[in-house]
Amino acid sequence: MTENVAQPIYDWEGFGFDTRQVHAGEYPDKNSGLRVPPIALSAGYLFDDFDDQVNRFNGSIHWRSDEHPGHGEPGGFSPSEHAPIYSRQGNPTNWVAEERLASLEGGTVSVAVASGQAAISAALFALAQQGEHIVSTGSIYGGTRILFGRSFKRFGIEFDYVWDADDDAEWERAIRPSTKAIYTETIPNPRNDITDLRRIAEVAARHNLPVVVDNTVGTPALIRPFEHGANIVVHSTTKFLTGHGAAVGGAVIDGGNFDWDAAERAGRSYPLITQSSRPGVPSMLDRFGRGAYARAVRESVVNDIGPTLSPLHGFLLHQGMETLSLRMERHVTSSLRVAAWLEQQPEVLSVDYAGLPSSPLHELAVRNYGADDAGRGRTGSVFGVTVRGGVDGARALVNGVRVFSRMTGIGDTRSMIIHPLTSTHGTFSPEINERLGITPGLLRLSVGLESADDLIRDLRSALDRVAAL
Repeated sequence: MTENVAQPIYDWEGFGFDTRQVHAGEYPDKNSGLRVPPIALSAGYLFDDFDDQVNRFNGSIHWRSDEHPGHGEPGGFSPSEHAPIYSRQGNPTNWVAEERLASLEGGTVSVAVASGQAAISAALFALAQQGEHIVSTGSIYGGTRILFGRSFKRFGIEFDYVWDADDDAEWERAIRPSTKAIYTETIPNPRNDITDLRRIAEVAARHNLPVVVDNTVGTPALIRPFEHGANIVVHSTTKFLTGHGAAVGGAVIDGGNFDWDAAERAGRSYPLITQSSRPGVPSMLDRFGRGAYARAVRESVVNDIGPTLSPLHGFLLHQGMETLSLRMERHVTSSLRVAAWLEQQPEVLSVDYAGLPSSPLHELAVRNYGADDAGRGRTGSVFGVTVRGGVDGARALVNGVRVFSRMTGIGDTRSMIIHPLTSTHGTFSPEINERLGITPGLLRLSVGLESADDLIRDLRSALDRVAAL
């Protein structure tokens, strides 16, 4: 009776973004016919037999050889990790989120981890080791700068910062023989000072360096860094990808587009990827090809250090991604309206939103993120606003809001507000904060999904307190 019935699709290559965000990565549940992939609460997995155990532990079940053909592309590349050993390395619930995110970003393989900080750490630990060096653009999330200057420093990995990404001389001064990557963000918070990824990718290509991009604020619904020359993308999935503030997570996505062999020939060695880890076993690159970097992240960093994503949070992540493009459209539309309104208020000194025509980054915003009907760039929903009165003005505004939540975090359905100078950037020197534009009166807004009219009324009421100072 079922011979003439069309079978469901499970390979979503070639389908549109909106379709893939709903379906990519899902798999048929053969036990009970569940339509939504279940939460797989199991620490370990059964082996079929002795040889299956051997193949899973030596990784040959995923190799690109003719003996172990994969199912992702000609040549046997296997994007999936559907033969797990232990949930520290992989979990069926998290596979759904991993494959969905890889599809949306346009990468090869995604590795889900426990937080955004874990994603950044895993991504860079797979590239650099003690005595080596990474170059970052100057304006990045405060927590990331703390991570680089504290934990990475303790591990012997050094960082330098480039403040003017258009200055070739500054790049040349920063990049060393020991440099292993360039790190940047699509939309840095709190000031929405977007980066020109193509320009950075050109610099990296000249030096045989991979470009690692944090796309947490941009999301693949607004910008896909691989299309602009990036090689590796990281996310705090806690934010817009999950979207509801109920789960913490992170992810590393391999673009599959970096030439590791060419880098090796140029003197930049990436031993976890290009060298054999033990006698008789080929390198990650020989075994996994375009997925070699992601496999190194999973096997040589995540497995060893253990920042495992809970399957419950993996479930909440792939559920959240189902509505990503719809939510981002609302986030951006409301943000443009709120930012443009704030710019006109007498209590406001400035608004840092690259999408506004008044921004010096507006042309880049339109080029990389597209424009709304009014010709304004669509650069997310996290931006800065500076009010009169310095810290006193900031305090008055924060204490006066009733719809905006006073809390850390971004990318929630709820709108949020925080004072960076006394929170996310509170440990930085005055000189660093001055260069970053973190002033006493600066506030970071994350515009949620509430009515824009209500958000504006809430801000107007709070600005009245600023005016009364």
